[in-house]
Amino acid sequence: MSGPGRPMNLAALLDHAATLDAEYERHLASHLTMALCALKRLGASDERLAAFATTYASRLGAAPPAAPWPAGEAWRSRLGDPAAWPAYRDLFWHWLLTEDAVPVLAQSLPTLMQGCAGAAFHGLIRVGYAVQSGHGRELADALAYWACRWLPLGPASPAPPAGPVADPLAVLKGLCMPRPAGGLIAVRMHAAALNPGFAQAVAPLRLDEGTLPRLARTAARVYAASGNFTALHLVTSAHALRVLWPLMTPPGAEPAPAAQAALAHYWHAYAAGWVASGAVLGRATPPLPWAELVAAALGSDDDHLIKLVDACREEQQAHGGAPDWQRAASRAVAQARQATR
Repeated sequence: MSGPGRPMNLAALLDHAATLDAEYERHLASHLTMALCALKRLGASDERLAAFATTYASRLGAAPPAAPWPAGEAWRSRLGDPAAWPAYRDLFWHWLLTEDAVPVLAQSLPTLMQGCAGAAFHGLIRVGYAVQSGHGRELADALAYWACRWLPLGPASPAPPAGPVADPLAVLKGLCMPRPAGGLIAVRMHAAALNPGFAQAVAPLRLDEGTLPRLARTAARVYAASGNFTALHLVTSAHALRVLWPLMTPPGAEPAPAAQAALAHYWHAYAAGWVASGAVLGRATPPLPWAELVAAALGSDDDHLIKLVDACREEQQAHGGAPDWQRAASRAVAQARQATR
């Protein structure tokens, strides 16, 4: 995946990724573009990016032929339809050609957040990376993937956030529900949200300007103390939502109604992810130096490890305080090393 004598840079690799499918095997989301963006931010060279892309792309088929979006049809009409990805690609690409990314995101994110659980948060996560990449085609494809895998779990119009409990873990520990059976994370999340009493059990959480940072830190602590694969997605999705949050609410302000509703939907999905994980909390891994964690990610072909280390470093820089994200990244690296022994 390189030109004559010169590896492709990130933009060229994202261009090439647009020729590949968004999923593989049993409806597993492609992490190619997300991992490439994470590797680039971690300091990967063009040679390393091209090598990772070549290895990862071997599991992906060609993207299906483009399908024009029907003229005059509302963009929300096919939400949650996996077969609509080719048409949604066309819709979002032309939308982004006629409007800047900021207004497109401002108009689409409130609706998309209602189904942020889809594909185990990977629509949300992919859009977060696409926004940071500044690559228009990748943003269109990421939005399209989120739209076609849209999966609502909470009520369409969440009640005003009046919960008395600020600590997310205190609410999560009160969700005395068995881990649902099933393979795909999103399937288990959906089953968890269908539990009688689920909505009432998650309602006590207070939703305010501090909720997202608390959710992000809780996710890091849960992963650091469990190493649970499903919990890993709570870490990376919280990072993605922080990236997109400024597009829904002004800095330092109370969440606007659309942003507040988005936060409520994310909390429902996050809590369903907790139930779906069946995470058992133990002792957190002692933190390794960031230089060692970054080096481990740069040398790995594990897309989840790469994204987690990147997200954890970004969150630690954003929130500071106790090294919760450093411990979470250390847990992932330690588990990867143990698996190769």
